[in-house]
Amino acid sequence: MKKLALTLIGGMLLLSSMVSPDPDMWAMFSKTRFIEKLNREFGMYFLYPKFSDELKALEGTTVTVSGFYIPLEMNASNIAVISKFPQAECFFCGGAGPESIVVGYLKKKPNRKIKTDEIVKIRGKLRLNEDDIEELNFILQDAEIILD
Repeated sequence: MKKLALTLIGGMLLLSSMVSPDPDMWAMFSKTRFIEKLNREFGMYFLYPKFSDELKALEGTTVTVSGFYIPLEMNASNIAVISKFPQAECFFCGGAGPESIVVGYLKKKPNRKIKTDEIVKIRGKLRLNEDDIEELNFILQDAEIILD
């Protein structure tokens, strides 16, 4: 009986070590370097990302990001912006960098109103945007919001 218990415990430990946890996406995003370049179409300088190889390897895979919900519209929308920081400190309002926000294009609208700065998780397929200045750099497609 003891052998069976030890074998089961050993097997569970081995399996748990083989399952890799979700990577810390904010840490991955923070490895992105930004280069200021002239955009001739707009006649202005913009920050263009140079993604790490580690992050590029995750493109097209399903990832989960946890952060502060930043509403774009008053009513529920199929677009969700998640920030590493609360709204007062976020990229749009406070001076954080573009590596601190991600946009999710949701498969369906949330089933309830999500409050500004509510901490949520969003899961979707990662797409990296290098050159479209009208879009965020980190995009989750076919995304879903996970409310605890």
